[in-house]
Amino acid sequence: MKTLRTFIHIARADFLERARGYAFLVTLCLVIFLGYSVNIGQVSLALDQYRGVYNSAWVGSMMSLVITTFLSLFGFYVIKNSIERDQRTGVGQIMATTPLTRPQYVLGKWLSNFAVLSVLVGVLCLGAVLMQLIQREVPQIDLWALLAPMLLISLPMMAFTAALAVLFEAISWLRGGLGNVLYFFLWIFGLTASLEWLSQHWPEFDPLGIYVFMPSMTTAVKAMYPGYVSGFSLEAGPEVATQTFFWPGLEWTPTLIATRLLWAVIALIIVLISALFFTRFDPARERMRVGKPKSAPQKVEQHAAIAAAQQPPVQLTSLRGAAGFTFGRRLQAELRLMLKGQPWWWYLVAVGLIISPLTMPVTDAHNVLLAAWAWPVLIWSGMGCREARHQTGQIVFSTARPITRQLPVIWLAGLIVTLLMAGGVAARLIFIGDLPALTALLAGAVFIPSLALALGVWTGGSKAFEIVYILLWYIGPMHFTPGLDFMGLSEKSATPQLFLLLALGLAAAALLGRRKQIVQ
Repeated sequence: MKTLRTFIHIARADFLERARGYAFLVTLCLVIFLGYSVNIGQVSLALDQYRGVYNSAWVGSMMSLVITTFLSLFGFYVIKNSIERDQRTGVGQIMATTPLTRPQYVLGKWLSNFAVLSVLVGVLCLGAVLMQLIQREVPQIDLWALLAPMLLISLPMMAFTAALAVLFEAISWLRGGLGNVLYFFLWIFGLTASLEWLSQHWPEFDPLGIYVFMPSMTTAVKAMYPGYVSGFSLEAGPEVATQTFFWPGLEWTPTLIATRLLWAVIALIIVLISALFFTRFDPARERMRVGKPKSAPQKVEQHAAIAAAQQPPVQLTSLRGAAGFTFGRRLQAELRLMLKGQPWWWYLVAVGLIISPLTMPVTDAHNVLLAAWAWPVLIWSGMGCREARHQTGQIVFSTARPITRQLPVIWLAGLIVTLLMAGGVAARLIFIGDLPALTALLAGAVFIPSLALALGVWTGGSKAFEIVYILLWYIGPMHFTPGLDFMGLSEKSATPQLFLLLALGLAAAALLGRRKQIVQ
């Protein structure tokens, strides 16, 4: 009983800490907007050109799919900061001195993560009730048909997402930006592969719930419209369905309920596994970048004393000379800080991505550019937030003209990295004389560091850029989406003027944000 109380108190304290934060309020507003978008038909579920009548079963199932699709991805990034926050604030080190065990701690964090996601699910549950009342296609509300999909499909998936967030934080090398990027690709490609297998062998176990609903919905639409062949989509944008059909909902058998609750059991197992990786804030077990001293402390002190005695007299630099601004040295220093800590194989891959397009056809070179502008994402994500991360803001902001001198140099260093990674593709475009594609590429090169700098300055962290950029990279250039293809990989989707204007606006936002930081 004492153990149960312990991790419940941990979960409660952590949840209250998040609920009082500005980030939770912003997330809550975004979820309310998501529910509003579903209500007005900007997010809709359709089977080709058909949709179900807005009865309790259809509204609840549609909202459940919205929850599992959006919150399993974006909710992960909302809650993945709990252990890192305890480590940054020193609370974790204090808790490490108590009899608190590792399983108790990670279970408490899991419950806190699940509580945050459950609040967001509750908001969308309320949105589902309001949607049926507003649409009034079927005014009678069946609470079980409305809420069962969210209770039995959405909440177990939220428990699984909460457990993954704990696991990623417990593993030291997944705690930072690498974990953020890796989860996105695991979510995209892992779900795609698993859904394909589950649709044929175990549809009831589908994590998102798509294949739980699809067979029943398909049967209902074919009964009214025999011409229906296939098609099942959850889309953002104007509603495309033009005809309706009646769907009575699922029959929630004990087997189906047990299968859905199995995700919560898997989540609990993942949390217990994460306790094995959790270091309990012990610095001796953390992977430190600084190597061990090669000599004993006494010998180090002796060598230091001898070296100090042999040093020549110190000459202080005059204040006038120190106040001078050497642009080249500042740029070199920023590039060194930006690239510091990268392993040798990172540079080897980067060189390969730069050189390989020189001998490729242009279509293949464009594919290489996708990889080349994804490789340095963790370097760009540090722009503008390094001072907040390392708590050096008071030192940096006290230098001469930090806005007009330091910030442009950071942006230029990011631009140099961006242009270097695209150097092979740019050379290939120059060689074949494709000036429109080269212009689009240069516009994208200006846009990337501007986005990184603005988000870094305003959020004080790297997570916002990592999420926004990877999502934009996947939807835009990878799928040639007009208005989002900042690489200009296709003539039809390239909009260099738009991204140049966005880059200018983002750069101005970064300047305003830095000015606000200095004034405060």
